[in-house]
Amino acid sequence: MQNPRPKPRDPSEANFDTILKIPVLVQVVLGAASMPVSNLLKLGRGAVIPLDHRVGEPVDVVVNGRVVARGEVVVVEEDSSRFGVTLTEIVGSGGSDSVS
Repeated sequence: MQNPRPKPRDPSEANFDTILKIPVLVQVVLGAASMPVSNLLKLGRGAVIPLDHRVGEPVDVVVNGRVVARGEVVVVEEDSSRFGVTLTEIVGSGGSDSVS
């Protein structure tokens, strides 16, 4: 059970609570591939698309289109059919990494 946050004492705390409730899109990028449309149209069930990341390389954690961290893919302990990411590096705000 989560501990409830105390009621804000001043307007700046109320504004901060509002900001904390804004939803963001979080994506984990396993890799990318580029191919002509003609090859894309030939893909079928069971097709394998080679990605530009190798096994063991960190994956990018992207929030609203900007790389914010890198990590390793792990199996979630409570449910072995699900994956998660363990963060290994936080990308500094000065970086220009972004995903289009």
